[in-house]
Amino acid sequence: MNERLAHLGRIRIRHALRAALLAAAALLTLGTASTWAAPLPARQIERLDEHWHFLRAESPAASEEDFDDSAWATVSLPHTWNASDGEAGGDYYRGPGWYRRELQLPPSRSTLKHYLQFDGAALVADVWINGHRAGHHEGGYAAFRLDVGAWLRPGRNVIAVRVDNAPSSRVAPLGGDFTVFGGLYRGVQLIAVGAAHIDLLDDGGPGVYVTADEVGQDRARLTIRTRLTDSGAAPRRLQLRWTLRDAQDRLVERRLTPVGPAPAGTRVMEQALSVPHPHLWQGVDDPYLYRLSVEVLERGEAVDCLTVPVGIREFSVDPARGLLLNGHPYAVHGVNLFHSGRPGRGLAVGDAQVDEDFRILSELGVTGLRLVHFQHPQRAYDDADRLGFVLWTEIPLNSAMDDSDAFGTNLTQQLRELVKQNYNHPAVVVWGLGNEVYKSNQASHDLLAQLHRTAKALDPHRLTSYAHCCAADDDPQSLQTDLIAFNRYYGWYEGEVTDIGPWADRVHAAQPSRAIGVSEYGAGASVLQQEEPALRPVPASRWHPEQYQALFHEAYWRQLRVRPWLWATFVWVGFDLPSAGRDEGDRRGFNDKGLVTYDRRTRKDAWYWYQANWSSVPMVHLAGRRYSPRSGTRTDVKVYSNAAHVTLQVDDTAPVTQPVTDHVATWQGLELPAGVHRLTATGDGKVTDSIEWTVREAGR
Repeated sequence: MNERLAHLGRIRIRHALRAALLAAAALLTLGTASTWAAPLPARQIERLDEHWHFLRAESPAASEEDFDDSAWATVSLPHTWNASDGEAGGDYYRGPGWYRRELQLPPSRSTLKHYLQFDGAALVADVWINGHRAGHHEGGYAAFRLDVGAWLRPGRNVIAVRVDNAPSSRVAPLGGDFTVFGGLYRGVQLIAVGAAHIDLLDDGGPGVYVTADEVGQDRARLTIRTRLTDSGAAPRRLQLRWTLRDAQDRLVERRLTPVGPAPAGTRVMEQALSVPHPHLWQGVDDPYLYRLSVEVLERGEAVDCLTVPVGIREFSVDPARGLLLNGHPYAVHGVNLFHSGRPGRGLAVGDAQVDEDFRILSELGVTGLRLVHFQHPQRAYDDADRLGFVLWTEIPLNSAMDDSDAFGTNLTQQLRELVKQNYNHPAVVVWGLGNEVYKSNQASHDLLAQLHRTAKALDPHRLTSYAHCCAADDDPQSLQTDLIAFNRYYGWYEGEVTDIGPWADRVHAAQPSRAIGVSEYGAGASVLQQEEPALRPVPASRWHPEQYQALFHEAYWRQLRVRPWLWATFVWVGFDLPSAGRDEGDRRGFNDKGLVTYDRRTRKDAWYWYQANWSSVPMVHLAGRRYSPRSGTRTDVKVYSNAAHVTLQVDDTAPVTQPVTDHVATWQGLELPAGVHRLTATGDGKVTDSIEWTVREAGR
């Protein structure tokens, strides 16, 4: 008993630490929102999220410096022009929109190099500075930077941005079961650096890339590649200083390397650091992070600096044992996380919303996430690092593709951006190369094979995967990546819920040397629609009772958890999401397979089923709480819990205790007279849950 209490105490401490880390990260974000945030004198970051003028229409003359935009709306970033119609169902605006704002550049900054960073502009962006075309970017979900110094001047400047989310055969995604929200839906910043600085034009990447290899208990080696840019007129002597600190801010190792003079340009400097007795990143059990700072020194003074997270871990996937983290089996179970969207905002959300989602998922007990169907904001990867969630993150090759070279080139670009921008996140284990491409032919196979080669060239240490559907399990489409996972919806779109286990066994037996997982499974549910006993609904209908979703997931998880060779399993989906083409459930324009509602206010019964299975924090949940009023005086009561026993008390009657069998306790055929009743469930005398039910006589 004392040992169990100590274990629970350690779990509570870990959850408290995770909450504190997220809170600290939120405070840090607030701290960096000031006008000029300068970690060192020569790297300065100015947020440009306020005072934009916006027009949702085409306006070619808006690129001109003296264009009059006074009649336009004033907006702040993040912003999308589909905040309303993107959530209404049916058609929504897909076309161009314009943003303009002024920028005051102090004369003291005119000698620095200036870069504009866009954290996300969907889908295609064109940028002008003072009427001069500064750059073009195709792809809506990765950050990109432009060197704009040639067109900036001291004093007043005008930035004009044309963003277009119209479908284009050359830009992914071409399909997908989600709304493509247009606009500057993430932030914009101006970065100023000196002539010698860490490269800012490497596909939006940080310019510093850390690889942990030769990981052992006694020692680990870090290999650090730093892209050093020097745009000065004459060669100069520089130094690079690498400093590694642990989570307690203690110095682990520091190296100083001279950089010989060279012509203007960018060169790659490599440095190895040795970490004695490394504290490993152990997923949710111990997500330990170091910090690496890389400084550019000139005459002993730091002229640029960048700090990146370092998580020391090694991993592999065994077809018979699943994912191995630091040599030990690590069960990866979780959800597909589409994006931290919110009602009336779409994808135009900030760090607070991302943090809230990760808190909900931490409470659920996930060990991994699949980030779909495109690159997520950096805050999501930061939170996953801190909380220990293993990540599969992917590019937007979704359902449809184009055979053109232009489309392949765009996908390769988006893959380069995904890999480089997220290379330093220890949470990232898998690069996803596509999802449910509905045609399987030589062109689709060649595209996936080329993407795989690109990913391995950029990052030979991580694995690639593809989410397969709608063709044979051994179709060539499924054979182009290191790993494979399948989207399977038996018991919802086809087959029965009992089919998932036997199907997995057949695939495993047919491909014993191939690591397989389940990338999607789920069922729709409306918290406004209740039915007991729950019957299987028609997916395309407007009736998706919450109870059937819970039964679906009970059946699936009981089959998936006993097959540890599945390298990962992900519920579709963590949160309900806008999907303009859908007309089902309680409202148009939504995919309601989430375990939590789109507004994040309601956790569905199925969420608690998984919490009972996945979390060690004591919990108890009375299911069917929204089925009130109830017709008929005899009813069943079901409770999800990770306790050994649950006691149920109805009103002032004597409590009745039942054992919890496979995380469920049930009381069948309880007689509840017509009226209002209060039910209270208590798990192991520690945690309680209470609800009120109104009971009506049958037929009333």
